[in-house]
Amino acid sequence: MNINKRLLQYVKTMRIYVVIVALLSFLTAIFIVLQSHYIAHIINQAFLNKQNVAQLLTPLIILLCVLVGRAVVIGSNDVATNMVSGTVKGNLRLRLFRHILKLGPMYVKGERSGEIANTTTEAVEALDAYFNLFFPQVCATVIIPVVILIMVFSTDALSGVVLLVTWPVLPVFMILIGLQANAMTEKRWQQMSHLSAHFLDVLQGMTTLKLFGRNKLQQETIRRMSDRYGDTTMSVLRVAFLSSFVMEMGSTISNAIIAVEIGLRLLYGNIPFEQAFFVLLLTPEFYQPLRNLGTQFHASMNSAAGAQRIFDILETPATEQSLPVEASTLATGTSTAIPTLTQTLTLRDVHYTYPSNAEAALEQEALKGISFEIHHGQKVALVGKSGAGKSTIASLLLRFIDPAQGALLADGQDIRTCDARDWRKLVAWQPQRPYLFNTTVADNIRLGRPEASMEEVIAAARLAQFDTVVQELPQGYETRIGERGTRLSGGQLQRLSLARALIKQSPLLLLDEATSTLDAESEHHILQTIDQVAQDHFVLVIAHRLHTIQSAHRILVLDEGRIVDSGTHHELLATSPLYQELVKAYEEEEAIA
Repeated sequence: MNINKRLLQYVKTMRIYVVIVALLSFLTAIFIVLQSHYIAHIINQAFLNKQNVAQLLTPLIILLCVLVGRAVVIGSNDVATNMVSGTVKGNLRLRLFRHILKLGPMYVKGERSGEIANTTTEAVEALDAYFNLFFPQVCATVIIPVVILIMVFSTDALSGVVLLVTWPVLPVFMILIGLQANAMTEKRWQQMSHLSAHFLDVLQGMTTLKLFGRNKLQQETIRRMSDRYGDTTMSVLRVAFLSSFVMEMGSTISNAIIAVEIGLRLLYGNIPFEQAFFVLLLTPEFYQPLRNLGTQFHASMNSAAGAQRIFDILETPATEQSLPVEASTLATGTSTAIPTLTQTLTLRDVHYTYPSNAEAALEQEALKGISFEIHHGQKVALVGKSGAGKSTIASLLLRFIDPAQGALLADGQDIRTCDARDWRKLVAWQPQRPYLFNTTVADNIRLGRPEASMEEVIAAARLAQFDTVVQELPQGYETRIGERGTRLSGGQLQRLSLARALIKQSPLLLLDEATSTLDAESEHHILQTIDQVAQDHFVLVIAHRLHTIQSAHRILVLDEGRIVDSGTHHELLATSPLYQELVKAYEEEEAIA
């Protein structure tokens, strides 16, 4: 569907504003006609009929009122269009943000952060040109010339015919030039998105660039990208100026034709002066909306280029969908059933294949028939080489993705039969690389449970061995920790993240190496806390440091998307060659460290 038509659908949802804009355009046309009429009348009476100011006082007062009325209507039109633009942009930005959240981390991981940020800010803001300028001008171009044409036909039919014949020439010029400008504008928008994405990459990787002495090279890269963007922008402007020139020339020629036609007839006495002057005054007003539309059309092209990317995101199907009841023989109740997790969590013959993309031409099968079960009060660990499927299992349990085959069962219920948001209330996640927000320590911990009291925040921090760290901060729990937690060390970040997971009080606790950056003493206390928590939870640990999972009730050894061995630490040391290899590699790494 054409981008302009799709944008227009958003305007149609605000019909009251559309009616107001159309009504104001009609009133503008009426005031234009009245203004031209009284100017022609006053000049005719003053210069041909020799009337003085006193005799013309009434029409002068009426003309003043008309001018004020036209100004009020124009101002009201600006207010109305700003309201339309602001409301539509706000709704669209909210819808875009909600859809990105629904698409989840797996989608964002495959995109450039800077490009998405540019889309949600600049692309949406660029729509202002369409809703605030182009759309109102379309209404004016449709309504004002029609009203003027009716008045001209009622005054002088021959002039009306000339206007009717010359008017369609200008839109043809506008469309022909616009086709070329549209392609260049889309190219310009893509370059700006790439520049934004690259600049964010450079900012986030500043430390690495400095370390390897590559900052000068990146400066040159950004300079070249900026130059290309500038060249494309100038090309777009050249086409826009050409369009303005053509529109001005076309309307000027059309005005001249009317002027010559009226002048000759006036010379031979075939038309009264007041009538001729009235038509001449209306003629520029007749072409003016179309000239303005040509200008706004080029301004709206940037809106269309940004809208294309917005709609691409909105049309990306979300994977977080509830499974219809009939699609699963395990489903009970409705497809929005409230999930429970009190007895067992089961993965049954789960398969998952990552779809192909631009970087990976072939599909990657990550899980190949995974089956295991966790009982309440158990701590189960996943180990394996990189790419074995550990993170994919975590993404499935977090409902960022759904299995292509098989099922995840909570107390016997397929979790796809419930809403992903309801399911995530039952899951607490402590990632290996936690993300912290630029707010207070307390707010970062409360992210797990916003309604938690300060006493509960402190209790969770103590469980995670983080309270002593907070006491040393300038404002304690009210200290702002900076973007990505820049005021904290790696180990402190992990402890805060663990406190965030613990305060959520969810039955399922997913831990991705919760102690990887801790010192030995802190790690010992954290492991004791996890063992204590496991007595009343389902705990699944993704392990990299193998000594941290020796107390696990069961260790699952993954290799190339399959569970190849299962047992306790001591059982696997005796029976599993792959586990023995992992333990040996880890011991050698520890010895080197």
